[in-house]
Order: sequence, then structure tokens, then C-alpha cells
Amino acid sequence: MSCVVLAISFVLFWRFIGLPVDPLVAFVWLWALTIAWGIAAPAREHLAFPRDWWPILALLLVYGYSRGIADDLGTSVHVTTPIRFDEWLAGGTLPTAWMQQHLCGTPCTSDQPAHWYDLIVSTIYFSHFVVPLGLAAVLWVRNRSHWAAYMRRLITLDAAALVVYIVYPMAPPWWASEHGYYQGRTLGRITHNGWEVLGLKTAKDWLIDGDELSNPVAAMPSLHLATTLLVVTVGIRWLHSRWRWLLLTYPVAMGLTLVYCAEHYVMDLLAGVVLAVIVLAVITHAEGWWERRLDDNQRSP
Repeated sequence: MSCVVLAISFVLFWRFIGLPVDPLVAFVWLWALTIAWGIAAPAREHLAFPRDWWPILALLLVYGYSRGIADDLGTSVHVTTPIRFDEWLAGGTLPTAWMQQHLCGTPCTSDQPAHWYDLIVSTIYFSHFVVPLGLAAVLWVRNRSHWAAYMRRLITLDAAALVVYIVYPMAPPWWASEHGYYQGRTLGRITHNGWEVLGLKTAKDWLIDGDELSNPVAAMPSLHLATTLLVVTVGIRWLHSRWRWLLLTYPVAMGLTLVYCAEHYVMDLLAGVVLAVIVLAVITHAEGWWERRLDDNQRSP
């Protein structure tokens, strides 16, 4: 019953206030979810959530603000390199321009009437703000050691991406379009259009307003895709159903969404894949080294 009440409350929050993309708001909802899931647990168990999560929340808040100022540190913004790379990769055609021409229209703008599939696109994009932390909440409830391992990878992924954003700030397709780099072509940032299919104008406005602290030129690597790969890797590793391999469709759908909505170039997606592979490999190796060291110390007289 408590989970039903929470679900209704979430829908009302979404309808009248907006989607919880802010880390602090998401933290409150996740805490409420763990309370509703184990409503009969003693109070000390519920209070363990903020005790375990506050360092993670603090890091995510610092990441959000630092990412927002990363483009003000004097490093020049790269704009044409990803355009040339994507055109070379696709034989002279910019993948975002091709997708928007065939699926959105010409010109494609955020004011265009939404198609039914735009709702799917917006949902996939928004899942980046819910699924990674939602998975963390599930792991926290079910297995704290798995939760800790997952959070090490998630935080390292965010930190590594932030370093790249500072060292190599790169503009996404929609930014380049707004600043006239496409010689008359218009690429619209249509990530939020799908919510209009359900009449959720507030949700669209919330997502747009939530970008105020973000860095508009922190496009490479694509953290959306890198995080999605982390989630899928964890799911495939820890689930035992043969259907778990269907999770691989998630990063594919996320990649197509990001290119279609002019949020990222294909170049950004490839960089996101490389970053995820490196982080997963390094953390796994470090954990193995630490476990071997502990075993050696225990065997030592």
C-alpha cells in the first residue's frame, strides 16, 4: 500500500512540479522509496540511508556545479572537429541532420509538434536521471557490498568525465547550430518535446530549467551513454536470466536518442564507450589487487 501511495505522489509531483532531475530531489525520492519498500523496518534502518548516501550526494552536487563552470576556465571550445569527424564517418552526411530531417522535419526545432515516438525518445533521455540512481537504491536495499562496488564505478565515471570536460570542452550539435556553424542548417534540441504528447508541459520546462547549472559545452564524452553502459554491465553481470542480454538494447536506444535530439555527436558516443570501458577495467583491476593484498596479509604470520 505504501508503494502505491508513493507512486501516486510521484505522478502528481511529475505533473504539477516536474521531473526530479536535481540530485537532491532525486535523493529524497529514493529515500522515500526505500522507506515505502521496507515500511516495517525499524527507524534506524531507514536512517541508514542518508548516513550511507550523504557522501555520494555531496559528490554529485559538487560534480553538477563544477561541470557548470568547467567552460569558464579559459580553455577554447572545440566545435568543428566533431562535425568533420561525424561527416567523415557517415560519408559526408551529419547523422543528426539526417535523423532530424527524416524523423522531425525541416527545419527541426523545439517548437515543432511532437510525434508519438518523441515520447519514447524523451523517456529514454530522462532515464539517465533515474535509472543509475534507482539501480543504486535497489542494490543498497538488497546487497550493500554490490552497492559499494557500483557506486565506486559511478563516481569514478563522473569524475573522469569532468576532467575531460575541463581539458577538452566540446560543443554539442544544438549549440553549434545556435551559433551558426552549419551554414543555414538548423538542428533543434528536441530532447524534451515528447512530454507534450502527454500534455506534460511542466515536465518539459523542468528539464529545460534544470540545464541552467549544466555546462553546454561538456559534450564529450557522452556521460549519458557511458552511464548507460555501466548500468547494463551491472545488470548482465548480476542477473541470471537469459533475457538479461536484452539490456544491450538500452545503450543502443540511448545512443540513437542522443544523436537524434542533437545532444551528442557520434564522436561523443564513441568517447563515452571508451571512457566506460577504461573506468570499469581500472576499478575491477584495483579491486582485485586490493583483495589479493588483504588475502596476503591474512596469510602472513
